[in-house]
Amino acid sequence: MKYIPLNDLHAKLGGKMVEFAGYNMPVRYSSDKEEHMTVRQGVGVFDVSHMGEFMVTGAKALDLIQHVVSNDASKLFDGKAMYAYLPNEQGGVVDDLLVYRINAEKYMLVVNASNIDKDWAWISQHNTMGAEMQNISDDTCLFAVQGPKAVEAMQVLTKVALNEMAYYTFQIAEFAGVPDVVISATGYTGSGGFELYVPNEHAEKVWHAIFEAGKEYGIKPIGLGARDTLRLEKGFMLYGNDIDDHTSPLEAGLGWVTKFTKPFINSDNLKAQKDAGIKRKLVAFKMNEMAIPRSHFAIVDAEGNKLGEVTSGTMSPSLEAGIGMGYVPVEFASEGSQIFIEIRNKRVPATVAKAPLV
Repeated sequence: MKYIPLNDLHAKLGGKMVEFAGYNMPVRYSSDKEEHMTVRQGVGVFDVSHMGEFMVTGAKALDLIQHVVSNDASKLFDGKAMYAYLPNEQGGVVDDLLVYRINAEKYMLVVNASNIDKDWAWISQHNTMGAEMQNISDDTCLFAVQGPKAVEAMQVLTKVALNEMAYYTFQIAEFAGVPDVVISATGYTGSGGFELYVPNEHAEKVWHAIFEAGKEYGIKPIGLGARDTLRLEKGFMLYGNDIDDHTSPLEAGLGWVTKFTKPFINSDNLKAQKDAGIKRKLVAFKMNEMAIPRSHFAIVDAEGNKLGEVTSGTMSPSLEAGIGMGYVPVEFASEGSQIFIEIRNKRVPATVAKAPLV
């Protein structure tokens, strides 16, 4: 078990600590629904310091990134981030990640906690061009300040004009009196806000400053439980559930970050799959009756023939309905298609919906 730097603080705050991706993490402090609605309507803070951060630097940094990453990093400019994935050679996904361009010879890659060692080994294995790499995961805390009131609440802590930051841009600036904080207009909730990359030694200072500044806005700490319901309402994928080493990124709807304008690992095979046409597709759905779909529940047609299975499922606090994601044949993937989820030996009807669901 690994421990994030503010582990003891979360325990004192009443966070229920559980193992997640090898880390002791707060899953909730009050209730998932209360924390979910805090982020949708106000502002909340996730400590997601379990995430991994790699620095890729030097004259060959871009060459390495272009080889291992699906998206086209040559389109980035200083202060711009992009979403992408690491394809493997068998047609699956090593991980999904964010790529930040600090300058032409300095990039930060942000990877999932469960894949830090795997991703480091994978990228290192393919670093035949000699880019410089540094794993700063154990030295970096990551706080996600999310919600429609995040900009107003956090503005007092920095001179950066937060309301002028475009989505998927970032600045490196002083925040809460701490220099060189990466202030990133990204997030995993779809409710706006920022992610703050802070050196471990300043983490507690920044955390307390965030809560002092947000006090009048009703700011609260938010656990992983609400993070999951928030991302599912927006149709954001979770590695290990919706994509993995064996899932096609094209079937997962990641064609928009698959740029065949440059060669990358397995690009020829993925291009051939695109040209041939995919056979199944990851879809979002909403239950037609009061029921909660869960991972691995079967997705079937009206006659009970298996179409696939649920990859992620939950009760949506915003919609007060069961929602989920799963792979189905393309003929069942259109918005409005009727499918059924097998729940306790009963076929419960659901409707394929276009993400985001809220």
